[in-house]
Amino acid sequence: MKAFVTGVAGFIGSNLADRLLADGHEVLGWDNLSTGQLRFLEGAMRQPGFRLARGDTLDLPGMTAAMAGCDTVFHFAANADIRDGWSHPRRDLEQNTIATFNVLEAMRANGIRRIAFSSTGSTYGEALVTPDRPTPENDAFPIQTSLYAASKVAGESLISAYAEGGQLDEAYVFRFVSILGERYTHGHVFDFYQQLIDHPDRLRVLGNGRQRKSYLYVQDCVDAMLHVLTAHTARSARHRTQVYNLGTPEFVEVNASIGHICSALGLQPTLEYTGGERGWVGDSPFIFLDTAKIQATGWRPKLTIAEGILRTLRWLEANRWVYDARA
Repeated sequence: MKAFVTGVAGFIGSNLADRLLADGHEVLGWDNLSTGQLRFLEGAMRQPGFRLARGDTLDLPGMTAAMAGCDTVFHFAANADIRDGWSHPRRDLEQNTIATFNVLEAMRANGIRRIAFSSTGSTYGEALVTPDRPTPENDAFPIQTSLYAASKVAGESLISAYAEGGQLDEAYVFRFVSILGERYTHGHVFDFYQQLIDHPDRLRVLGNGRQRKSYLYVQDCVDAMLHVLTAHTARSARHRTQVYNLGTPEFVEVNASIGHICSALGLQPTLEYTGGERGWVGDSPFIFLDTAKIQATGWRPKLTIAEGILRTLRWLEANRWVYDARA
């Protein structure tokens, strides 16, 4: 494989690049470094099979030229700022939807016919009928609750249209729960640990602490994606776009996650809750994906949510520089 990875200097993209290189593949990384970190690529940069091209997914001519000679695209570059989406609403449109269109057009120009796309479990919006069951891939999208999710739905739709229009042979859409692990720079463990560094005696919690969320360790996420691509499941399917939920068959309350973090740090802070069942506009109080489809292919997550939280925390403890880098 000669893979083109957008967002290669980000959390998931850099972990994927390391795995692809370790497996003997070539990687052409594309990143504008607006949120990605060059330090995440230190190992990849020492590999002869890796090259970094600094560029933006909104630069269609530049990306088209850089993509030449590749045979598979992993499209991970995106704006993932759900919480403050209404402060800059055009960002999701440009960096998620239009950027995905540009990726597909660059692929078309280069004759590349296989893509893996990082989508999100947030695309399911609110589960209106039976909200306590895990959400399967064929569930309806009744109500979108964030611009981020809406832009990802649009990206998924573009990909499926290109596949049905004969422009792609294999399209894989991965709807993630929140991902945890090494190089994690965005999310609740990141936020809580930052607070506890500054004031170990108190912790501000967005919402009532009873939100229930599922998480997945980053190496399990990479395993799942490469497992599916290696099996070429889209080739034998009726539709060349295959959608997979990626997550663990469990969820935790935010309060339980706080318990894991504080226990590991030896802290007993006072919890300050800020609001009702939602932490912010667009937050879903319950995210739990049905992963029967991906598990039917033979994949299983290796780490539990609690283990993933602790690995993330230990990495943040050893890499406090990421807080300055993200400031």
